[in-house]
Amino acid sequence: MFTLANKTHGLIRGALGLAFSLITLGVQAHDHSRCAVDDRDREVCLHNAANRIATLSPGATELTYAAGAGDQVVAVVSYSDYPPEAQDVASVGSHTRIDLEALVGLAPDLVIGWVTGNPAEQMETLEALGMPVFYIEPRSVEAVADTIERLARLAGTEPTGRQAASEFRDGMAALTARYSERDPVPTFYQVWDEPLMGVSDEHLIGQVVQLCGGDNVFGDQHRLVPRLDDEAVLAANPEAIIAGGMGEENRDWLTHWEQYPNLAAVAADNLYFVPPSLIQRPTPRLMEGAQILCEKLEQARQKRGAS
Repeated sequence: MFTLANKTHGLIRGALGLAFSLITLGVQAHDHSRCAVDDRDREVCLHNAANRIATLSPGATELTYAAGAGDQVVAVVSYSDYPPEAQDVASVGSHTRIDLEALVGLAPDLVIGWVTGNPAEQMETLEALGMPVFYIEPRSVEAVADTIERLARLAGTEPTGRQAASEFRDGMAALTARYSERDPVPTFYQVWDEPLMGVSDEHLIGQVVQLCGGDNVFGDQHRLVPRLDDEAVLAANPEAIIAGGMGEENRDWLTHWEQYPNLAAVAADNLYFVPPSLIQRPTPRLMEGAQILCEKLEQARQKRGAS
């Protein structure tokens, strides 16, 4: 495992020229023309637009491409599968275990990190090498759009970024206007199976449930992703259960609930699947996932009138 104590020196020797130039840029940050504040409230400044970008989460990859900087991405991590061309970019491990030697060898001039998803020690190593690290973790609809604009600023692709952000804002606003005031549907969104997890109203997915006119039965939980059990769901008795699963077409998580025929969602046949990459990544494709989720809850409403 890479640590600051026993691995940094070797990495520094292997990337001495890169580190020196980047450290120099960091010292002169206040003179730089391209600055943006990341989601750790740190101002990151670049002398020139980033030409070699490393994205250390699948969401960061999607957002960077959406910002118009896909051609500048030189490193991604596993499961960076959208857009399809991202699969041709060099992978440097997973978001939880980065191959630092491979990453340094690719000489990125900007690293897009994940606030709570990347290992802190490895990120500290990158910063010790002088690499500019821009941390993101959008937790609202507006934050998704704002992140696109900030990435575009650092990459020098502002027109594309502004357009993508505007289209996302407009699309989500249209869904909100169409669905948010409709009759509430008590809803459980299952974000994981073992352990069983839901989302609170503060979570981005919880916000999508609300804009679709759903009443999140675990919305008042203090944790963004509360741990639950079957008994808690049975007690809440949601009218609809929505889940992703282990894969884009795997509905097994929903099958589990069929053992409880008296559960309102089961009795009404309101067990709905939304492909996880469309709803669980804070990217522009969230609009597509939200559209599907809103349509599922509308189906649940229509069944009331038919009964």
